[in-house]
Amino acid sequence: MKQKLQKTFLEQYAVEPTVIVRSPGRVNIIGEHTDYNEGFVLPAAIDKAAYVAMSLRNDDEIHLTAADLNETFSTTVSGLKPVGDVSWPNYILGAVAQFVKRGMKLPGFNAVLSSDVPMGAGLSSSAAVECATVFALNYLLQTNIDRVAMVSMAQKAEHEYAGVMCGIMDQFASMMGKKDHVIKLDCRSLDYEYVPFKLDGIKIVLLNTNVKHSLASSEYNTRRNECTQGVEWIKAHHPEVTSLRHATIAMLDEHVLPKDETIDKRSRFVVEEIDRLLTGCADLQKGDIAALGEKMFATHDGLSKMYAVSCKELDFLVDFVRNRPEVLGARMMGGGFGGCTINLVKEEAIDALITAVKPAYEAATGLQLDYYIASIENGTEII
Repeated sequence: MKQKLQKTFLEQYAVEPTVIVRSPGRVNIIGEHTDYNEGFVLPAAIDKAAYVAMSLRNDDEIHLTAADLNETFSTTVSGLKPVGDVSWPNYILGAVAQFVKRGMKLPGFNAVLSSDVPMGAGLSSSAAVECATVFALNYLLQTNIDRVAMVSMAQKAEHEYAGVMCGIMDQFASMMGKKDHVIKLDCRSLDYEYVPFKLDGIKIVLLNTNVKHSLASSEYNTRRNECTQGVEWIKAHHPEVTSLRHATIAMLDEHVLPKDETIDKRSRFVVEEIDRLLTGCADLQKGDIAALGEKMFATHDGLSKMYAVSCKELDFLVDFVRNRPEVLGARMMGGGFGGCTINLVKEEAIDALITAVKPAYEAATGLQLDYYIASIENGTEII
């Protein structure tokens, strides 16, 4: 990848890049829909990444090349604004805008972008580009911004230029990842700790449904509102409860279930999921991957039946692997209604699993099944 970027950069701009930054995509092991309920998540950076090669210019001009798309885009620092006709420049320009907002004097620059993070698979390809851009500019401008502050800048780039009001997890995992560790991230305080995730003989296998149902964004907002309503009903009796992070099953039984069964199910899933994540971290500290895997299956069942954000394609894939001894755990990953399942699979059995599941899925759904084998790597870095 380094040689490819250097070659493209030289062809486009007739100079060598000053810096090349690698910023990874991410998976989330457990802890879904807990981020906006002030709970915990358990993401990790993976060995699929976005790469940005960059050098500063002596003028105001910004020249971007997307090597994989064979597309270019140009603008100026003084004319910085979101673009509507092509999406990929916004991830870079949004990151640039955060330096301008901090009052930093920015020259123009040349950049080449390439990525092997699969698009649309729920592995946060956009966050990887944003983090790579912020990191590269921080290095070139010598602005000495710390990593957690750069996470926030990358998140704001997504909000302001891509128009996606994402939580903090994707950018945090991309920037802060650590090889062979997951990040236990408190989404309320942004306190975090690294938990060992040694997978001796076990690999993370992502099965991509190749579907994204249009329900995703509208239902996401509906779930947020349902959780907020559950909190309001509890808060009327327990003023200290400001999010589902602070709720208990007993509170749900008393104050939410009698009022609305659906809102109870949504709220109950989140309360149970936060507990699953915390006990799952204890499993990891003991090296008990099988116990964590069981919790992943339980998470999927909750997402499917209680939170209602799964779909028949995701359910098919989890049900297919559920009783196979080579699969220790599996669940849908991400917002829902499509994307990937994440599976913990014994390494020697991966080929046999794919040979079995691929034709079965394609026969059942009429859709192609793609798969990726991922390992846990470091976060954003200069290569």
